[in-house]
Amino acid sequence: MAKPPEDPETEELLSKVGGGGQELHTLLERHRDRLRRMIAVRLDSRLTPVIDPSDVVQEALADASRKLDGFLRDRPLPFYPWLRRLASERIIQLHRRHLGTQKRSAAREERLDFALRDDSSDQLANCLAASGTSPSQQVLRDEQARRLREVLDRLSPNDREVLVMCYLEELNFHEIATALGITVSAAKVRHFRAMKRVRKLLENHDLGESGR
Repeated sequence: MAKPPEDPETEELLSKVGGGGQELHTLLERHRDRLRRMIAVRLDSRLTPVIDPSDVVQEALADASRKLDGFLRDRPLPFYPWLRRLASERIIQLHRRHLGTQKRSAAREERLDFALRDDSSDQLANCLAASGTSPSQQVLRDEQARRLREVLDRLSPNDREVLVMCYLEELNFHEIATALGITVSAAKVRHFRAMKRVRKLLENHDLGESGR
């Protein structure tokens, strides 16, 4: 499988850092917001009263700073997917430390791609629902979000996962493919099938409600 491309700005920063430049802070800060979105989606909701996602971001970026020489030498992944993996390891450690085996089996923890917050359907539904600012638009948006939540709860973990990656984490298909260990074409197909499933479930949902 071909290695996904690095975005040009990140590549330039990596080259400068690798050449002894002082751009490390700029490089890490460039990805802070994306990493925080990912952590907010993955960190168990029971931990949010005591653990701030921003603190997890800081720890992951500190890990990246310490391990950057090895990354630059081997380049096992594009930079952001590598950062994402470091953050995922931090989240797994937090889940094990604070929740033990209550949340997931060890086998599932090893694949963080399937470790979503219990309210991920709520977050995804709100993201997918059409935006609106007027009172009437807000009512329509709230109703659409309610319908989407019911539908998303019925999706398989694989289907919901790829939608979360795309719409909540805002990963591109190259990054989704890297995270899931599949080809870009397979990532696109998985996304297409998930959205097709959502549309079908919405149609069935609407038919069921109209028949009441």
